[in-house]
Amino acid sequence: MKYSFLVETYETERIKVLSVWSEFRDEDLEIRPRAGDSSGRSAHEHMVHQCMSEDLWFRTMLGIDVSAPPLPKQETRLDFIKQYAEDSGKRCAKLRETQDSWWEEITKFFEVERSRAWVMTRRLNHTAHHRGQQMAMLRMLGRTIHSNYGPTADTGGLPKDHAPTIYAYDNIESLLDGELAGGKKSTLPGTAGRAVTERPAK
Repeated sequence: MKYSFLVETYETERIKVLSVWSEFRDEDLEIRPRAGDSSGRSAHEHMVHQCMSEDLWFRTMLGIDVSAPPLPKQETRLDFIKQYAEDSGKRCAKLRETQDSWWEEITKFFEVERSRAWVMTRRLNHTAHHRGQQMAMLRMLGRTIHSNYGPTADTGGLPKDHAPTIYAYDNIESLLDGELAGGKKSTLPGTAGRAVTERPAK
């Protein structure tokens, strides 16, 4: 199937979302980027948005309904992780059953018409955009950050430094097990004093 890359990308995006959520601590969830500014989403509100928005897009634009409330009964960090892991897993299973013709069918994207492949591409971008906001929040909170697409300062610097890619967990199953056990993420080496810039040294 020529659109299998969209299914594969969504599958990897699932663990990227959950990995970033796992980097937050329970006490971080209600902190906003700027204290007193209600227009800046907290980590908690980002989790709500991810669950609600993805449920809406999949149901109304892609025709995939997992028949479950998008939010967990208890809105804790762990419960959000478990809920999103389960629901996104069901969506992924449905996507694996599709054919090229399904992806090329036209659907309604808010007020305009687009192919399902176009909608899915936009959905992936939407998720990555908000994940980037959350990673910036983690850095402002002084939390360490594992790889999401490649090396980070905490995995040893940048690609130019031959820093490794170190994911918090190898897969969603180990992430769920690790977080339920209090956190068993991969060890991070830190920056080792390397500057986090591609600018050549003077």
